[in-house]
Amino acid sequence: MKLSSVVVTLILTVGVSYYIYTPLPAAIEEPLKLMLLDTLFRAMVQVGDLCQCLGLSHHITVIRGAISGLESLGEMAGGQGGGVRVSDVDFDRVPVRVYEPPAAGGGEGGLRRAVMFYHGGGWALGATKMGSYDVLCRQMSDELNAVVVSVEYRLAPEVHFPVQYEDCLAAAKHFLEPGILGKLSVDPQRVAVSGDSAGGNLAAAVAQQISVDDSVSVKFSVQALIYPVLQGLDLNTPSHQQNHNIPILHRFIMARFWLLYLGVDTSLYPLLLSPSFLHHPSIPPSVRSHLNWTTLLPAKHIKHYKPVGMEMGSQEVTGQEGNLLPGLLDVRAAPLLAEQGVLGRTPRAYILTCEYDVLRDDGLMYTRKLQDAGVTVSSHHYDDGFHGALSFAHWPFFFDVGKRMIRGYMDWLQENL
Repeated sequence: MKLSSVVVTLILTVGVSYYIYTPLPAAIEEPLKLMLLDTLFRAMVQVGDLCQCLGLSHHITVIRGAISGLESLGEMAGGQGGGVRVSDVDFDRVPVRVYEPPAAGGGEGGLRRAVMFYHGGGWALGATKMGSYDVLCRQMSDELNAVVVSVEYRLAPEVHFPVQYEDCLAAAKHFLEPGILGKLSVDPQRVAVSGDSAGGNLAAAVAQQISVDDSVSVKFSVQALIYPVLQGLDLNTPSHQQNHNIPILHRFIMARFWLLYLGVDTSLYPLLLSPSFLHHPSIPPSVRSHLNWTTLLPAKHIKHYKPVGMEMGSQEVTGQEGNLLPGLLDVRAAPLLAEQGVLGRTPRAYILTCEYDVLRDDGLMYTRKLQDAGVTVSSHHYDDGFHGALSFAHWPFFFDVGKRMIRGYMDWLQENL
């Protein structure tokens, strides 16, 4: 009996270890914590998929519930930004959370700077009240003596592109109205737009539109993009190839987020990952030129990787598959496809990228394209960074690289906004 118990324990231990263990690059610090985080997220995804398969619930609903449950286990604010006043209001029918600093004002005439922030989460997860985002916005408001507006845009699967973008744009236009800025004592020359991951996508797209919209008199003065996702046509860039199985944003999960955002069956993710997808005849050569990473990326990031799929061609896309291309070709969903004339009118930029992130090359290519268009860009690359690290600087993971990212982001805003 004792021997059988030992055998069962050994089998369970080996099984759990196998499930948890993920080979990670040596440069990533605190690998065990990252493995545990990835295990937790993968478990959420798998349980969600099972529930959806059984017809019990949409997989995103399950993941949201699991995240909410984890958040309820710990106090995340940690005393930061304790004097910040927080209010939940609507900006043009879009819910927002407004953070106002305790200090009166730091600029000319007592005016303060401001940041409009869009949270990440694959256009399907996340919330203004989520602990990591609430902590970040409180910290920004307190340290920068800034009004911070965090936007509660609607999410997939309840809505699809372009609703998320339209919510963010509507909130931005409302905020930039001189009367609203005046009411909040905001300096119209010191307003930033920012976001992480999918929020970085929305921030870039909104910054582009605001920059060319002559009906908007006040423009954003800076854009701060944290590991942004900027295109979905080429999921075979060097960073996608290198980091396809690196936590926490695995390549296939990114493809599923894109499909969810566009309202397309997520089971089609192999199509989006196909090496030949970018070379479909419906995609104009001019679009491919915007994604030519062989000329847009530094050699140290291209490494030994080569473009794939060019010789394979592509079959005709029909039915549901055809629903992919219009969204992926839309600059509102893929800001990396914007023309130089638009990019050149956007504000100076901060772009944070991580070496071990499938989205690394999106940010690096956008940096190069903005610079080529005459925009001043501060590129902050973390050689030991992974996707989402900034959100895991707090309870329960406290990743050191995430803390360094927050510090660098804050310091840049302090100096440039």
